Amino acid sequence: MAATKPKPDGLDKPIVAKIIKYGAKANVALYRLTNGRIGATWRIGAGWSKPVPVLLLDHVGRRSGTRFTTPLLYLADGPNLVIVASQGGLPKNPQWLHNLTANPDTTVDLPRERGRAVRARVAGPDERAALWPRLVELYADFDNYQAWTDREIPVVVLEPR
Repeated sequence: MAATKPKPDGLDKPIVAKIIKYGAKANVALYRLTNGRIGATWRIGAGWSKPVPVLLLDHVGRRSGTRFTTPLLYLADGPNLVIVASQGGLPKNPQWLHNLTANPDTTVDLPRERGRAVRARVAGPDERAALWPRLVELYADFDNYQAWTDREIPVVVLEPR
């Protein structure tokens, strides 16, 4: 396994979260407009030479009740889809994780497949340990993100319902 990269200066600054938020909104718009022809692969960082598949996760705000959509890298694991609450190594878990914990029944969009019904659950320690190497093989920067934060990055399994 390659050594992790040093944590970028300023990663914890509020502007980074805003950049992630508005970049995600643009990704969702392009993905939906083109039915996944644009925005369905991640080609940044470790994804530059090895593009990674992207899904659109719908989730409902646990306090507001507002519907949100977040683009996320995913690993297909049999009938399940596996996503990572990395948020680029930021110190806090992403809001979508809290929303899924409160409202686990949701839908995802994949290229040429909209509205797949899934139920989300956070992988337990043993399952996470088994999935993590596969996730790092999919997208090597997940290891960097884990090294840059004090929290254990949650792995979420989306099971068909």
